[in-house]
Amino acid sequence: MTNPMIEGKRADSARRRERVLKAIDAAAKNGGDITVSGLARAARVDRTFLYRHRDLLERVHAAANTPVEEGRIAAVSRASLQTDLANALERNKRLAARVRQLESRLSSQLGEAVWAESGLGAPVDIDQLQRRIAFLEQEVAAKQGELDERTEELEAARAANRELTRALNQRP
Repeated sequence: MTNPMIEGKRADSARRRERVLKAIDAAAKNGGDITVSGLARAARVDRTFLYRHRDLLERVHAAANTPVEEGRIAAVSRASLQTDLANALERNKRLAARVRQLESRLSSQLGEAVWAESGLGAPVDIDQLQRRIAFLEQEVAAKQGELDERTEELEAARAANRELTRALNQRP
């Protein structure tokens, strides 16, 4: 003998399942927006009902991902249009930034070419000399570091020598 309460709950669950299945079919036929929230609202059930019943949730996802039949127009919602608009605006921003970047590069390269052709620029070997100067300045900095290190060692040796001399002079 089964508990009448359990039987009542099972019957209620079966009625809810039936309403959800009808809502899925209706949304698929009408080409409406198929979402868990929308179907739960249409079937007059809580969204958690769909999440507790994995088979129903899988049907919802399958219906949402099913392509529109030939000859039928896909449902366009306000949210999808706003999303498309936002995506288009972002793409326009990216393309505008890319155009500015390319214009800047082109301008720079054309400017350099005109400057080189005019003969007003510095000779080509100046670039080589400037690299040589930078290299020599780096060498000077390295040698200065070595000199500072050796000077510290010399000062330490002198201090040790003074201590030893003082110690020798103080003996009786």
